[in-house]
Amino acid sequence: MQACTALAFNLRRKTEFLVALADYSVKCFDTGTQELVSWMRGHESSVSSISVHGSGKYAITTSTDTAQLWDLDTFQRIRKLNVRQSVGIQKVFFLPLSNTILSCFKDNSVFAWEFDTLHCKYQLSPPVEGSVLFYKVFAVTRDGRTLVAGGKSNHLHLWCLELKQLIRIIQMPEKVRAVRHLEFLPDSFDGGSNQVLGVLSQDNIMRFINIETCKLLFDIGSPEEGISTAVISPNGRYIASVMENGSLNIYSVQALTQEGNKPPPFTFKVVEDGPKYTSEANKLITKVTSGRSQGPWKSKQSKIQSRLLKLQENTSLENKENELPGGLNKKRLQALLKGFGEYPAKYRMFVWRSLLQLPENHLAFSSLIDRGIHSAFVNIQKEYPIKSGKLLRVLQRTLSALAHWSAIFAETPYMPLLAFPFVKLFQNNQLICFEVVATVVVNFCQHWFEYFPNPPVNVLGMMENVLAHHDKELLQHLIKYNVTSQVYAWPLLETLLSEVLTREEWLKAFDNIFSNHPSYLLMIVVAYVICSRAPLLHCNQAADFEYFFHHRNNVDINVVIKEAYHLMEATPLDIHPQHMLDDFTPLTKGQYPVFNKYPMFIMNYQAQKWEKIRQDEIEYLRERQLAHESEAKAQEQKAEDEAWYRKQKLLQEADEQRQKILLEEEKLAEQRQRLAVVKRELEVKELQLLDASRRHFLNYQQDQLQMELKHLNDEIARKASMRQQETNAVQERESQKQLFEQHLIKDQEAVTKEMKEEVEARRRKVDLEDQHVQRLIEIDREEIQKAHTVAEENLARAEQKHTDTNWRLQRQQRLRRDDQDREKCYREIVKLLHDNRVKEAELLKAMRETEEKKQEDVQNKAQLEEEQKAAAAADGHRKQFLDDKMNDELELAEKLQREDGCFERLRNLKARCTERGVEVQQVPGSGNISLHDLSTLASSPHNRRRAELARQERELMAEVRRLRRRLTSRARARLPPAPSPATTWSP
Repeated sequence: MQACTALAFNLRRKTEFLVALADYSVKCFDTGTQELVSWMRGHESSVSSISVHGSGKYAITTSTDTAQLWDLDTFQRIRKLNVRQSVGIQKVFFLPLSNTILSCFKDNSVFAWEFDTLHCKYQLSPPVEGSVLFYKVFAVTRDGRTLVAGGKSNHLHLWCLELKQLIRIIQMPEKVRAVRHLEFLPDSFDGGSNQVLGVLSQDNIMRFINIETCKLLFDIGSPEEGISTAVISPNGRYIASVMENGSLNIYSVQALTQEGNKPPPFTFKVVEDGPKYTSEANKLITKVTSGRSQGPWKSKQSKIQSRLLKLQENTSLENKENELPGGLNKKRLQALLKGFGEYPAKYRMFVWRSLLQLPENHLAFSSLIDRGIHSAFVNIQKEYPIKSGKLLRVLQRTLSALAHWSAIFAETPYMPLLAFPFVKLFQNNQLICFEVVATVVVNFCQHWFEYFPNPPVNVLGMMENVLAHHDKELLQHLIKYNVTSQVYAWPLLETLLSEVLTREEWLKAFDNIFSNHPSYLLMIVVAYVICSRAPLLHCNQAADFEYFFHHRNNVDINVVIKEAYHLMEATPLDIHPQHMLDDFTPLTKGQYPVFNKYPMFIMNYQAQKWEKIRQDEIEYLRERQLAHESEAKAQEQKAEDEAWYRKQKLLQEADEQRQKILLEEEKLAEQRQRLAVVKRELEVKELQLLDASRRHFLNYQQDQLQMELKHLNDEIARKASMRQQETNAVQERESQKQLFEQHLIKDQEAVTKEMKEEVEARRRKVDLEDQHVQRLIEIDREEIQKAHTVAEENLARAEQKHTDTNWRLQRQQRLRRDDQDREKCYREIVKLLHDNRVKEAELLKAMRETEEKKQEDVQNKAQLEEEQKAAAAADGHRKQFLDDKMNDELELAEKLQREDGCFERLRNLKARCTERGVEVQQVPGSGNISLHDLSTLASSPHNRRRAELARQERELMAEVRRLRRRLTSRARARLPPAPSPATTWSP
């Protein structure tokens, strides 16, 4: 459901082609399987062109901002051409027969790149001053040596890529203001250096010129039926063009390049002084001229002119009225006509133009053509369905010009029948065609329109009088069956005998009509009726007479012409049409004469009626258009309502989906809260445990200190009692006791100090243990954070692995399709071998029947021996063919086995096939060779490989699912965007 912006064929796999779509993507489709092969993305604007390398392995897609190089085997982007946004790209394409890429930019710069290294080879220098144009379209010859560029101008730049310089500027005709498309016309004998260039301009006409001689060869299309785009077949024989009206036209180049059968008009040239100084640009510019002024006509024209000078010296004054334009003499032409019966086909059109003395009023005819198609002939193809579109257009223009010249011709129903033979003859020159028809109407159709819209009864009466004088019996027979002149004469007149005569007969008849008085046309019609008297006398029904005068009959045209001359001489003067018709009068030069020899009031009345009908039709069409518009609005409103309801439904579904997501997120938030509460409870419990252990340790230390103090107090009390005993015992030693007490106090102070130091050390140890526990808690938290980070990295790596697996699956699908193609080829080979076995069995059966009849037919013994030799040769050829096919299959299988690494199985199967080949050689012609092992050899490794890949894929998907389930409550990993390349051709 996307619009197509570019197409490309000629890939390495012939069944595949590339399509660029409006969503900036490029897709590859297979015409055989009708499936999508690959989907390539990377452009940020629509792709305007696709260029495929000659090998079909690479392609370049071009948009306005970038060009990308693709590998069509893996469908991966190799390089990308980056440019500044202010420059813009026009086109990037491969040069034929080379590894060069040509890039053309909007600033008129052209660069050539080496395909292998993508280094810039050269740059085309800017054109000379005065000839700068902005390149839009390009064309390259098939040998890749010449480049033609065009744009919004009527100039074309011709570059030589070998010399890397501008060698010529071709100036198109003035009607060309811009060039839309360029394409060379291939030729089988030019070696790729194409010389003919097709130029499609803004007026929708494609002109073909010779770039060497700058001659206009031919053109196709017209302003009324213009060409939208065109393409030329590879062999250069046909041109296919899409027209603006939607039709597809196919042109034959051979028919378009044929020369016309009329001599060219006389040329008149003036020698002028050229400028003293010409710039380099003017030296290069070559104007395109018509190619019809050259050739053999030049010498013939000079001979005709020299001969005319001699004739003019010898002609007398009394023969001046017989002299015709172009140096011809009417008397001599009539003598030539009577001697040969017709004019030479090569010079017939030239003779007719001279006899009719055509003025060739180009300006007057252009003014008639510029008025466009007359409303009476807009839908002429419905009444006259002509196969040739060109012939129909020429007929339509000629009739429109006649209708613009005089209004009577728009209302004359038989005018297309009268003009069609001349249109078919002069379809390549519309001016001559119009003037011939106008001359015939003015001179040979005198008094035809006086009784319009009825047939010319006065002219028919003249013919009936002539017929009554020369063949009363035939006239009485016609009157007997109510066959009037409107039945036997008017059908021949209104078609100018084109319905009853062949092309050659009609041309011969009009050679005589144009060479005689206008009344000769009436005489030749009467002569045709008289020469057909035998079949007419046998007709007795009106339908038979009507059929006779509307179809070809077995009448000799030479006899008819001879009879017409006899009627011209033998008809009495009182009934002779020559005295009732004016002499031949050519058309006036400059402007065409006024033609008003018809009843004006009838034309005015019919014009009023037609105008009323036209107004009614316009009103009807307007009402119908309003009805269609209202219906379309209703349908559009209905579609909008349906779209609104669908949108509301989608919004509701999206809202429900978001609600579900929000519920899941709320659940996750609750779980996170509960987890946080649990973590806090655990931390509180850990702190409580640490506090309890610390208090227990402090209590233990206090108990130890109290026990030590108690021991000290006991020791002090014991020592005090001992001192008391000693005091009681030895009072005289009181001085010593006091000294001892002093020492004891000193010792007690030292012990107390030591105990205090020990308590302080234990307190510092407890603090260190608290710090260690706090450090362990922080390390645990860091490990949890690291686990989160590792989990996120694993999730990202799993998604990347999933993406790689998808690519592997696509590649495996392509391999599977290749395997299917090879299996299909193997089936065809098996079918061919089966057919050969059937034919071989038939041959053996025939040989056995021949041996049974050998005793009965002794004479055919030699023939039987020859057939046996031929059969033996066929067996040997077939055996050689089977051996070759078996060797090919073995090589293919060996290649496949080499890719998969199964060499041992290959040698075993090769040995088996070799043994079977020996058996075939022992029993020739038996047809017992089986290809099951060959197909197994070609397909089984790939089956194992596909199974192994499928197993790996399942294991990988299971691992990804486990990782996803494990990391449901954690944040989703987002891959960072790829960095933009900074080089010119970036990987």
